[in-house]
Amino acid sequence: MLTGCGTSAPAKPVAPAGYDFPTLSDRVVDAANLIPASSRSLLSDRLAKLEKDTGHQFVVVTVTGLGGHTIEDYGVTMLRSWGIGRKGINDGVMLIVAPNERKVRIEVGYGLEKALRDEEAKTIIDTAILPAFRAGDYPRGIAVGVDGVIREITPAQRLAA
Repeated sequence: MLTGCGTSAPAKPVAPAGYDFPTLSDRVVDAANLIPASSRSLLSDRLAKLEKDTGHQFVVVTVTGLGGHTIEDYGVTMLRSWGIGRKGINDGVMLIVAPNERKVRIEVGYGLEKALRDEEAKTIIDTAILPAFRAGDYPRGIAVGVDGVIREITPAQRLAA
């Protein structure tokens, strides 16, 4: 089960000193208020199904700011702090959107780096997410980014593509 989600969740993760993370409350944490509630619910359901089918944990998070950190540093620190991915397997993925800084990143745990390499994550961002963001459509950009990540980290999806 995703840390911080559900009724049997352990204590809320605490951000390290110098970081201000939103609360991990669901598989979609929309602190920047970019995603309509109905879309958030659909995305969350897809990410829950992914976890049920593969064990991989995938979280989408939007933030109002990075607190002066680079998105790379912020993302890896949040991924570790929140404990996304199974312990010992490290198969978590996080899509981070910081609209005020105009930054987006796909953070991948070590256990999924063969399935979703940096080059593939960059391609998803450049060809799927950013065109939608530039058109002002954050929900669509996030949704197609989720589609791209799922396609890469799900063996059956990779074979079908």
